[in-house]
Amino acid sequence: MPLQPGEQGKQETTQGEGKGGILDFLKYREVKEDELNQLLEELRTELLESDVSYTVTESLLNDLKTALMGRKLRRGTDVEEVVRTTLKKSIYEIVAQGAGLDLIEAVKVGPKPYVIVFFGINGVGKTTTIAKVAYMMKKAGLVPVVAAADTFRAAAQEQLEYHCKKLEVTLIKGKYGSDPASVAYSAITHAKKVGAQVVLVDTAGRMNTDADLMEELKRVVRISKPNMRILVLDSLAGNDALNQAKAFEENVGYDGVILTKVDADVKGGTILSVAKELGKPVVMLGVGQEYDSLVKFDPEWFVERVFS
Repeated sequence: MPLQPGEQGKQETTQGEGKGGILDFLKYREVKEDELNQLLEELRTELLESDVSYTVTESLLNDLKTALMGRKLRRGTDVEEVVRTTLKKSIYEIVAQGAGLDLIEAVKVGPKPYVIVFFGINGVGKTTTIAKVAYMMKKAGLVPVVAAADTFRAAAQEQLEYHCKKLEVTLIKGKYGSDPASVAYSAITHAKKVGAQVVLVDTAGRMNTDADLMEELKRVVRISKPNMRILVLDSLAGNDALNQAKAFEENVGYDGVILTKVDADVKGGTILSVAKELGKPVVMLGVGQEYDSLVKFDPEWFVERVFS
């Protein structure tokens, strides 16, 4: 069976622990603080350059130092490799939590219609992501209904209507300035009437500091009673994405994250920051503009990407 990330490092350090024999000092040596600090400083730079938040970076490296300080290794063992492998294992364990969350399976086994509400600020690609999810649902043999509950932004409904016509998916919308919660409720009622299995609710893209719009969002959640709440984040936003995630969690809560624009030149440290600080799983990644460019998150792929 192939080793999981970090298992090789675990074997090296375990095998390297002396048993108190008289000649152990010839076979083994302890990891010294000065060499460990040098390696940790290099890793600190790599993590921060990968958009991992400062708080998460420090937490990871402190835990790593505690785990390896004074550990006995067999002489000749590459200390840097042990350090990196141990860190990879820690990161894998963090981002793998909830990685099995499958939107298609959740809809199939959940109550009908299964209601998913999408949150996110303007510009993260939320509307396009909803279109991709609708395409994914149809491809799986499910019937989606989309609710254009963003009655705030000027072109929001037109953009969603464009996608729904291309995908041949029913769109329920209201007048601009109308109650977003009523649009969501109408979409759920329609889905029940026609036997659609899933309702995808688009909400107004709002800044996480806009108290009035956050209150509006809370009302949408109260009325629609979603089975799942998805936060859409831009992978290029760096630490600002973490601030958004915290604000949405404090105000309405969410069950998972879809990260967009991952195909851009970015290592995706936002994933690690959100998973570590908020304990939220990353469900899917947007890796392009096409409808089929929404892929399931793979923890092993992510770990290798961070260290590439």
